[in-house]
Amino acid sequence: MTRAAPEPRKTLDPDVVAQWLARHPDFFVGREGLLQQLRVPHPEARGATSLLERLVADLRSRAEHAEGRLEQLLDSARHNEAQYRRTRELVLALLEAEDGDALGQALATQLSEHFQTPAVALWCSPSLTDREPQPPQPPRHVLDDHTAQRLSALLDDRTSRCTRLTRSDWQRLLPHATPPEKSGSCALTRLAVGEPVGYLVLASPASDHFRASMDTLFTEYVGDVMARLLVRLTPPDHG
Repeated sequence: MTRAAPEPRKTLDPDVVAQWLARHPDFFVGREGLLQQLRVPHPEARGATSLLERLVADLRSRAEHAEGRLEQLLDSARHNEAQYRRTRELVLALLEAEDGDALGQALATQLSEHFQTPAVALWCSPSLTDREPQPPQPPRHVLDDHTAQRLSALLDDRTSRCTRLTRSDWQRLLPHATPPEKSGSCALTRLAVGEPVGYLVLASPASDHFRASMDTLFTEYVGDVMARLLVRLTPPDHG
């Protein structure tokens, strides 16, 4: 009787094995000894290690990554809380101002002390200042056509923007502040309450302090508050 030739040895496809194990996660229950025999590449050194040791190493790596991520979230939360407190103090100080000059001074002081913004200019349309008994005091200024055109050009049809500020622009837009030797940077926003009432300029002699990639949400928020307070503090027309 002729014996049948043995079938050639079959090699299982690793992907098939992986898929099967994924569908049968309880395969190693009762086969713990098999787990100890498995050898896998070591994540940090040449050679192999036991599956259990590799699992411990992977869990440790995940824990370290999660700890780093948690620390980033905590840092972000602490930054947001500090920003909220500074913004709250700023708004409360602005609300206490009794006239336009006091409002401008409160803004400049708060931004300098709490937001590292050394120079501020508040350009108000004549309708906000022509009924005042005295000319506005820096950082408030009366908006003229030339300055309005330059501010509009710098904004480039936007509501707010961060950009470089040349020495000549600094001298025009912040005439009360010492200009930088070369160029600085600024955050600009248009002031409006239904209709335009002026511009707010936050400036720094450092050319990279206000970068074009920066978000302008804070500047717009401060501008919205300032516009409403400026209108509220405008002397009534008794004529």
